[in-house]
Amino acid sequence: MAEEEQKEALLQKHYYENCPGCKVEKLKESQRGLPIRELVSIWIVVLCNALPISSLFPFLYFMIRDFHIATREEDIGYYAGYVGCSFLFGRALTSIFWGVVADRYGRKPVIIMGTIAVVIFNTLFGLSVNFWMAVAMRFLLGSLNGLLGPIKAYATELFREEYQALGVSTVSTAWGIGLIIGPALGGYLAQPAEKFPSIFSEESVFGRFPYFLPCLTISLFAVVVSIASCWLPETLHKHHENSKLDESCKDVETASLESGVKCKTQNIEGKASKKSLLRNWPLMSAIMAYCIFSLHDMAYSEIFSLWAVSPRRLGGLSYTTEDVGTVLSISGAGLLVFQTCLYPYVDKLLGPVLVARICGILSIPLLSSYPYIAMLTGLSLSIVLNCASVTKNVLSISVFTSLFLLQNKAVDQDQRGAANGIAMTAMSIFKAAGPAGGGAIFSWSQKRQDAAILPGNQMIFFILNVVLVIGVLMTFKPFLVQRRH
Repeated sequence: MAEEEQKEALLQKHYYENCPGCKVEKLKESQRGLPIRELVSIWIVVLCNALPISSLFPFLYFMIRDFHIATREEDIGYYAGYVGCSFLFGRALTSIFWGVVADRYGRKPVIIMGTIAVVIFNTLFGLSVNFWMAVAMRFLLGSLNGLLGPIKAYATELFREEYQALGVSTVSTAWGIGLIIGPALGGYLAQPAEKFPSIFSEESVFGRFPYFLPCLTISLFAVVVSIASCWLPETLHKHHENSKLDESCKDVETASLESGVKCKTQNIEGKASKKSLLRNWPLMSAIMAYCIFSLHDMAYSEIFSLWAVSPRRLGGLSYTTEDVGTVLSISGAGLLVFQTCLYPYVDKLLGPVLVARICGILSIPLLSSYPYIAMLTGLSLSIVLNCASVTKNVLSISVFTSLFLLQNKAVDQDQRGAANGIAMTAMSIFKAAGPAGGGAIFSWSQKRQDAAILPGNQMIFFILNVVLVIGVLMTFKPFLVQRRH
């Protein structure tokens, strides 16, 4: 009887009184039902940090035009690419640093710092008076906002195992919604003195800075989120009582030598998990696939907005920023419904690898149809374009959610922040190439409207599909490997 009690005592989890991570683990054990409050908290934080990333896309074309740095209309996309990639280049330089900070000091400080960076530098971007100021503000925003990596680790750690897929889905959904609502806000609120002359005069600050209003709106939201983030629970384990555990373990082991009961501590597991992340192939293979899809998605986001607002004589849709905002708002609503209600069931049925693979394959024929959508007009154009946009964004975010899950399952908690930092660095490098390359290809394609092979916009979407095919291939063995538990 005494032997059984000793075994049971050894198998029980040990919680440290002053460890925030242990408090969360203990709370998770007592929780039952859907953790709605935690889901909403993560949703709002991620949304706040995603909004400024792509809010500039609908008005970037006009912003570059107003800076008078492009000598020809066809060159605007070239300069727009540099503004678009400066944020991602800055994030690529600092993501590993922020991941290490999150592993050492906690997820919460990095979350708060990233949100404050949005308040400051997104506001200053809206007040940019020239091309180089715009590039500098976007670069600083990317450098000081290291939230995306740690928030994925945070979402994995905050929920019970049965809700982890929903938690990670919440991150990717909120991020995807932010990348859609952001351009919608940019489209509706940019150039307010022209759209709402009865409210905003040409002499007001919004008349002199026509792209300040969407940035200010997002920054005010970020102020509220920054304050609310102070009440988020910390999930990182901070154990300062290892010596006490070792002493108690020795006492138990001494008392149970005759019965053969062995003391197992978490230190052994900790040492086993400290292998180099760069040699963790399940992690690195998921990151590689994630990078390829990220390159495609960022290039698509920039090209879609540039294509929609460019004139029809150059193969575009001649949309206004408000028209683009409407399309992206509808896409956001469809994405929200799918990821919140359907994705967890699809993941449970097919698994993350199959979901990523199938969604990547389905995106290829969808993108091939875009040049032909531009031939439509009126109501038929609106209906088909909205359906295509909703479907494309649902497929893309499903791929990212699946790869998020694979990345976080490939490492233990004490390396999860650094692992996500590596993923963010690699992804940011690829994403930075997306707007720069997408803008350059867009400008080039507009100059070849009469080419014999893949004229005009057909070339853009063909190149996007080539990147997609590479991403799909990366979801097959031996490229993609899952961790064995």
